[in-house]
Amino acid sequence: MRACALRWGRGGLPLRSGILLLLIPPFLLALQLLVVGPRLPRVARAGVEEQEIAFSVISIEPERNSRQQESPSRRPGLKEEEEEIEVEDGERREGVRAYEDENEMHSRQMGPRTLEVQPWVTDKPSFTAEFNRIITYITRPQLNCSRVLSPGQAQASQPSADSPHWLLCAEDWLLPAADRLCVAYSFSMDGGDAHFLKTVSGLGCEVHSFDPSNSNASGGPLGNSLASNHGDGGVVSQHKMWLEWRAPRKRKQKTRGNLGSVSQTLADIMAALGHHTVHFLYADLLSAEWRVFQNLIESGTLQSVHHLVATMHLQWAGFEVGGTNEEVLRYWFSVLLGLQASGLKLVHSSAGEGHSVLKQTVANGRSSYTLSWANTGR
Repeated sequence: MRACALRWGRGGLPLRSGILLLLIPPFLLALQLLVVGPRLPRVARAGVEEQEIAFSVISIEPERNSRQQESPSRRPGLKEEEEEIEVEDGERREGVRAYEDENEMHSRQMGPRTLEVQPWVTDKPSFTAEFNRIITYITRPQLNCSRVLSPGQAQASQPSADSPHWLLCAEDWLLPAADRLCVAYSFSMDGGDAHFLKTVSGLGCEVHSFDPSNSNASGGPLGNSLASNHGDGGVVSQHKMWLEWRAPRKRKQKTRGNLGSVSQTLADIMAALGHHTVHFLYADLLSAEWRVFQNLIESGTLQSVHHLVATMHLQWAGFEVGGTNEEVLRYWFSVLLGLQASGLKLVHSSAGEGHSVLKQTVANGRSSYTLSWANTGR
């Protein structure tokens, strides 16, 4: 018995050694639990933390960001317009946004660009004081030009003693380079832009004339198409279309060159014609000029206009302009200062006929003025 107790069978190991061998596995297991075990929850938590950090950095945002880069004016929460808009010739444009984005961009621009209403001249609103402020402003040129383009003339000359209807400042730094495209727009319904069209045509500009009453304009029965009107230099392309100051909230974008409406904003017309700059702009808008100019100021479109000739009508307040006579005069002056803040400097002023202002007879003013500006802030 003692021999069996000292040995395990034949050739067996001593009992003490056998017991030690049996204790080694439990000991190693216990050691593992004591040393490594307490770290396991921390590792799991660390893994979660690392996973959370990874997800906060590597997220699904890039897909949305890529869309925002394609359309920077989109804001979260807006219902998207059609991402694909079918054009009339059967082609499809991907990623084209309709007015939803355009108006969002416009609203962003309007924030810091909203027309600033000027304070009253005196403590108490006064028709005389407000009117005199306007007359003083529009009869004092802000930019002296040593060379000018007169109505109907395409060759620059020194200013004459006569007072023409309008003038274009012909300083070299204000004119388009000879090797670049020159673009001119004219909005007139009474044919008063004939000399302007002659001048800009003589300069070799791509000229576009807009008149909603013109039956000879392009576009078939509607006459409001801008397609195929990228004329050669000096050729006047006619459009049965007018300037609008209200941007519709919804629209379907059609083929480039067809706006689908007889009245559009200047920005829309430029986009349809593929123009980024209008070097010369003539506008006799028959009392719609005040609201149109407010739109150009607030939308930033004036930054793309280099020379502006416009007739300002004072007989009545104008389309969609309301308030007392004093409030209307203050609004007009605010628009004039908005043009200046956009970079336009007054070059020339020409008084029209009549002495009626807001249905009141004035001795020191006229019923209309044709003003010529040059953009020095571009």
